[in-house]
Amino acid sequence: EVQLQASGGGLVQAGGSLRLSCAASGFTFDDYAIAWVRQAPGKEREGVSCITNSDGSTYYGDYMKGRFTISSDNAKNTVYLQMNSLQPEDTAVYYCAADPSPCLMLDWESDMDYWGQGTQVTVSS
Repeated sequence: EVQLQASGGGLVQAGGSLRLSCAASGFTFDDYAIAWVRQAPGKEREGVSCITNSDGSTYYGDYMKGRFTISSDNAKNTVYLQMNSLQPEDTAVYYCAADPSPCLMLDWESDMDYWGQGTQVTVSS
């Protein structure tokens, strides 16, 4: 059974940092792309970042470059999202998702095969 467990969310002040974790099980981690996708209340899903574990390539949504960093610990089957300089507009539920295709071939918001339960990130001004 595929499982994706997102954690690390919380309440932080503007300018602060959080590190999200996505623990994966039930599939060959090295062969999958893992993406972070967020959804704020009343808004559509937005792709945040993606890592293709087979070659380590990373990708970011336009508004996250320079502030967010995705990384993967293949020994722990865990993907991390380090988020710095957080702003109130980053408030959302953050989901991790997995797919056997590389990040570049995917629409992260809608193509991923497996989804975790999400973790809430709230940034206060």
